[in-house]
Amino acid sequence: MSSQEPTVRPRNEDAAPAWQPQPIARPGGGSSPVVERALADVRSKIYPRSVTGFFARWRVALVVFTQLIYYGLPWLQWNGRQAVLFDLGARKFYIFGMVLWPQDIIYLTVLLVLSAFSLFLFTAMAGRLFCGYACPQTVYTEIFMWVERKVEGDRLARIRLDESPWNARKIRLKATKHVLWILIALWTGFTFIGYFAPIRELFTGVFAGTLGFWQWFWMFFYGFATWGNAGFMREQVCKYMCPYARFQSVMVDQDTFVVTYDYVRGEPRGGRSRRIDHKEAGMGDCVDCSLCVQVCPTGIDIREGMQYMCIGCGACVDACDTVMDKMDYPRGLIRYTSGNAIKEGLTQQQVRKRIFRPRTIVYMTILSVILVAFLVSLATRTTLRVDVIRDRGVLGREVPGGMIENVYRLQIMNTSEETLSVDLSASGLPEITLTTADGTTSTVKIDPASNRLVPIVVQVPVGQTEPGLHDIELRAQAVSEGGRETVVVEHSSFYVPK
Repeated sequence: MSSQEPTVRPRNEDAAPAWQPQPIARPGGGSSPVVERALADVRSKIYPRSVTGFFARWRVALVVFTQLIYYGLPWLQWNGRQAVLFDLGARKFYIFGMVLWPQDIIYLTVLLVLSAFSLFLFTAMAGRLFCGYACPQTVYTEIFMWVERKVEGDRLARIRLDESPWNARKIRLKATKHVLWILIALWTGFTFIGYFAPIRELFTGVFAGTLGFWQWFWMFFYGFATWGNAGFMREQVCKYMCPYARFQSVMVDQDTFVVTYDYVRGEPRGGRSRRIDHKEAGMGDCVDCSLCVQVCPTGIDIREGMQYMCIGCGACVDACDTVMDKMDYPRGLIRYTSGNAIKEGLTQQQVRKRIFRPRTIVYMTILSVILVAFLVSLATRTTLRVDVIRDRGVLGREVPGGMIENVYRLQIMNTSEETLSVDLSASGLPEITLTTADGTTSTVKIDPASNRLVPIVVQVPVGQTEPGLHDIELRAQAVSEGGRETVVVEHSSFYVPK
């Protein structure tokens, strides 16, 4: 056969691709080739090839961006304290100038709802973009693979190293790689617990060996999980452990913008010389080079159609575009587009218009309403909270001086970072008065980001009010050091005995 003639391999849907070994047929009716191939995929190690291009640069940028936030945020200071700190012991969350208490659990609930609808929206629009660019599993796998390539080399070099016998060079390279991996993992674990305890004190405590048991435990546990998931399990997490991979299929449709192989343009595939006219030879644009498989972090063949294991990272797009450039073919044989675009021959502009369809519009509307309500609630959130607790041991009693008194306890919370001067008063009954339990004042001081239990006594003159329960209002008027005034009114009841 002349070197000018193309080589077109027949397609067999049940057979493994040509770049993989064919499954061994077992006598006596053993497992089918499809099952054998699935089992081999689970056992085999994937060696992703490095790739450069537009989407590779985006992945690097997202890795840098997300890790600058993750590693840098705990070190930021705000008003003399850690800017972001989830103090579980004190049951307070510090997020820059905002202090959240257990009573603010509604905000966490709304955040979870926002995350869920964001997931629905972005998956319906563009598939698993989060998985491909910002998921921690993807991000740390990228970091670990970068270290691996720098130490052991690219794909073929790593394959040869793993297949070679153990010697001094192999031990040195493997040890260097794992030492770097472990250092990154431990720093990741240390940063993780730095969100729950002051990180500057932790940094000193690590070298002094004064951390508590649970601090050591979670640092090593999170570090071990990072080392294991990003260093060893990698694609197994995306393919078999991540629940998102399993239920994403119900959130996408034929108009979802995902990484897609243009089979109309690419088939029939096969190797060929650059000097022939492949159209006249009845061939598609795919040269069957298998680079799209070699660069895939989950080891799938995108040409076999949409698969739940695809994380939408675009590595195959960059690899294919490179081959198309070398062959002088148009780019985009593998590209971000939709299934309907391939079937109906739509342009990219037409595909983008279909992104805004009833399904996504409903998601965007719900998401916008919840987001606006959430932001308004945060913006109008009061810095003073008052909970009224009645003293049920003494509902009401007559005391010397011709007065009837009820005893209450006020749980006053200051969610700001300024000292508040709180003036307490009561209304709702004739000649009603309020003082603290010691009877000296009706004004209390509340320290920044703290709460205080204040016993109070409310009195009315005997004979001024009919026996029974009467509604009253307890008013707390707070003035901050900066002169800002906040008023909170709580309703309660006053009991007059017979």
